[in-house]
Amino acid sequence: MRFRQVHRCLRSLQSRTSSHSPITTLPHHRTHNSLEGPSRNSPPKLKKNKFKDSDIVKCNIAITIHMRNGQCDSALRLFNSMPRKTSVSYNTMISGFLSNQMFELASNMFDQMPEKDLVSWNIIISGHIRNKNLGAARHLFDQMPERDVVSWNTILSGYAQNGFVDEARRIFDAMPEKNEISWNGILAAYVQNGMIEEARRLFETKEHWAVVSWNCLMGAYLKKRRLVEAKQIFQQMPVRDEVSWNTMITCYAQNGKLDEARKLFEESPFRDVFTWTAMVSGYVQNGRLDEARGIFNEMPEKNIVSWNAMIAGYVQNKNMDAAKELFEAMPWRNVSTWNTMITGYAQNGEIAHARTLFDRIPCRDCISWAAMISGYSQCGDSEEALQMFVEMKRDGERLNRSAFTSILSTCADVAAFELGKQIHGCAFKAGYESGCYVGNALLAMYCRCGSIDEAHEVFKGIQDKDVVSWNTIIIGYARHGFGKEALTLFESMKRASIRPDDVTMVGVLSACSHTGLMQQLGELFLVPAGFMAILS
Repeated sequence: MRFRQVHRCLRSLQSRTSSHSPITTLPHHRTHNSLEGPSRNSPPKLKKNKFKDSDIVKCNIAITIHMRNGQCDSALRLFNSMPRKTSVSYNTMISGFLSNQMFELASNMFDQMPEKDLVSWNIIISGHIRNKNLGAARHLFDQMPERDVVSWNTILSGYAQNGFVDEARRIFDAMPEKNEISWNGILAAYVQNGMIEEARRLFETKEHWAVVSWNCLMGAYLKKRRLVEAKQIFQQMPVRDEVSWNTMITCYAQNGKLDEARKLFEESPFRDVFTWTAMVSGYVQNGRLDEARGIFNEMPEKNIVSWNAMIAGYVQNKNMDAAKELFEAMPWRNVSTWNTMITGYAQNGEIAHARTLFDRIPCRDCISWAAMISGYSQCGDSEEALQMFVEMKRDGERLNRSAFTSILSTCADVAAFELGKQIHGCAFKAGYESGCYVGNALLAMYCRCGSIDEAHEVFKGIQDKDVVSWNTIIIGYARHGFGKEALTLFESMKRASIRPDDVTMVGVLSACSHTGLMQQLGELFLVPAGFMAILS
């Protein structure tokens, strides 16, 4: 019905108008897939005296439909063809531009409005907040000739979402009128920024809260694993909904308190598929597979998450036969199901089974490829791991952190320096180079290949170095004859408050033996006298 009205509206536009809008077409690079060129299918224009209020309504509806379909250029041409426009017409265009991420055009349209109403101000302020331009949003808020509770809630939400909790509170306190959204907004600001005590004090200043607010506060305590306080909130709730029960049950299960979780599970009046799955996952995570399977078998209905949770439990406990039985019995599978099985077989050393499933999978993702690369690497089949990497790149699949780590480890094993450097370039472009996992793999690869200078550069670039990072660079220097540099790095490691382990000891021992500093070993570590005697 609505589409017929749109087409009738377009057919009824028969002549040009004298009205003009400075925005006549969109920049080519900003248009969407289905946008038409400005000269094709442009709606004819109607004389002002023949353009009825009902025509304006129809055109506004048509603009909304164009915007929802990403056809911003078509919406703009129709808007410009209208002899008369209302504030609703302008607001529809502004809202449409914002929903299509065209913030500058939305601002221009707002500036062109002959008369701005309250809705116009609220829409554009909300748009600036969505565009992370809080300064522009506040500037417009301060300019508003009048404000309603929506205006206040919008700017409050903007400050809260961007972590400016104190300013959000000042806005809240200045509000002439507050509604539930206002109270929930400032409560969420405290919760999202980890300020639980402030959230609790705010909660106590108001007598009646909606169940969503209770859930928000309870969830904050659960996120911090403060289960005692969360339970108190749960027990004080005047009304509990599905979210209340499921959140509490899930958190008990995830924290290993399965008896408490089971007790709530039995008491819950809202046992849906998510509640059952939370119990299955809880038992699985705590290695109680028989109880998990018992709950799984009792489930009145199962979703893909339920099946995957049970299969993952068997895989984690290396019971691939039981995992395969469930896998084959599944009514449907997603890529996560396939990846879990492939990973399980690969980690179990059953690489042939993993490859069979990999070849059967309807749609692979980067995790599928990473599992196979890692599997071949762990089985010592470096050639096949490298071949999988080449095929993955040819397939156009983007590498994830796991794939980079696995293939770099393989390069280290076979001292494939040139390929390792190419992969380093890919990791740099993907933004993984400074991360600990990929950074450590790069570090190991360069050390194994004897490229100590490159290894040191990678080491410097790792943002959060762990004990593996330090051990790898210390051992790398020591094995290639740079004992003094290795010992200097060891001193830096201690200054960085990284606790040395047995591997560090081996690296420092190697450094001392290569530099004739065996007597210094006792000063570096609290080494038993008998051990030093053996070394001497």
